[in-house]
Amino acid sequence: MGLISEGDKKRLSGLFERQFKDEVRLLFFTQENECPICSEIRGLLDEVAGLSSKIKVEIYDFLKDNEKAKEYKIARVPAIAVIGKRDYGIRIYGLPYGYEFRPFTELLLDISKGSTDLSMENKKKLASINKDTHIQVFVLLTCPYCPVVTRSAFKFAIENPHVRVDMTDIQIFPNLGQKYHVEGTPKTVINEKTDFSGAISEDLFVQQLMVIQREPTYYG
Repeated sequence: MGLISEGDKKRLSGLFERQFKDEVRLLFFTQENECPICSEIRGLLDEVAGLSSKIKVEIYDFLKDNEKAKEYKIARVPAIAVIGKRDYGIRIYGLPYGYEFRPFTELLLDISKGSTDLSMENKKKLASINKDTHIQVFVLLTCPYCPVVTRSAFKFAIENPHVRVDMTDIQIFPNLGQKYHVEGTPKTVINEKTDFSGAISEDLFVQQLMVIQREPTYYG
């Protein structure tokens, strides 16, 4: 039995058929001796790919395909790189399921179109970012507030090539939860030095990025 219900499959296949424009590649990085969650991720990606002929899944071994992992800057596994006409710098570390499934499917649509539904004002602000900006969003799949931040961060990466985003499930990577002092989700870390907890609106999130834009250049 798959992870996607028959009702959601029918809804999503219709949505993808109507709105998908360009091909989207899902590059899944795993290891030869897969962790339990790796097989679940592989299964979910296969299910999603079955909903549209424009969604392609590629499987890579983190160690055997080391050069490919370096090319896409994969830091750990399991990892998914979501690629459209270009690499938008979006990486998912964990299983994009639970509350994170909807932002994941919406991300696929945005990447297929190469654009988002951000307001023109926020798009103009994001266009002014000319320094590399790394956004890390730490989530739990049972967190109902996490998708708000995840969704916004994904949009920012699509709108500006200087922005890259990691969505990380701290249940899969508890060491990162400890490193970044994640006491509640969502927690967002920007350029390793600015962070905030909880869900915030897209407008406030963009304002945070504008403040960082005026700070000294980040080299991470």
